[in-house]
Amino acid sequence: MPVIAFANPKGGAGKTTTALLLATELASKGAAVTIIDADPERWISQWAKLPGKPENVTIIGDVTEDTVVDAIEAAECTAQFVIVDLEGTASMMVSNAIGMSDLVVIPIQGSSMDAKGGAKTIRLIRNQEKMSRRKIAHAVVLTRTGAAITSRALRNVSVQLQAGGVEIFATAIVERAAYRDLFDYGGTLSSLSTSQTSNLDKAVQNAREFAGEVIVKLKATSTRVAA
Repeated sequence: MPVIAFANPKGGAGKTTTALLLATELASKGAAVTIIDADPERWISQWAKLPGKPENVTIIGDVTEDTVVDAIEAAECTAQFVIVDLEGTASMMVSNAIGMSDLVVIPIQGSSMDAKGGAKTIRLIRNQEKMSRRKIAHAVVLTRTGAAITSRALRNVSVQLQAGGVEIFATAIVERAAYRDLFDYGGTLSSLSTSQTSNLDKAVQNAREFAGEVIVKLKATSTRVAA
């Protein structure tokens, strides 16, 4: 089953949030999803301890550089989608997971620091492509963007990425209170209350559109996605 890794050596890029949004959206459609929580902060493992985790989402934590490949292989045997939330550093673990992936998602905020972290990830992907002698699909997702206004820094990052031939998701992950609430209260976007979380419907639509794009990219590059 397809393996989707989320990677950016620069911390705070929205990597974990975006990974969780994809996982819970896929699970809401009935898919069996395994999340490999390889981020040392273990935010997704902490989320899983809160009420409301879907039964069809499995969390695997405490993976190491030596065990991440085995963990991914084992998860592929039982899950329809394997999502890997990688640590925020350019490590051997990150390289190994990238080498196992069908799609690498690179979350980037509108800053030069995030862009540099994304560039490091792309270099890791290129190296893994050479070692495995295969193409590894990858694309940048812009995160924590404004709902109405695109900042000058974000526009600059987008231009740089496009000039470098880097594919960018059409759907950006907008800064939403609902996404923060997931880590505070647990569950999924659909389990949050509209009376307590502002613009919840827009957050749900944003996550749905992003997940739809991921599926399209997987279908274009992999034979391991069900129609």
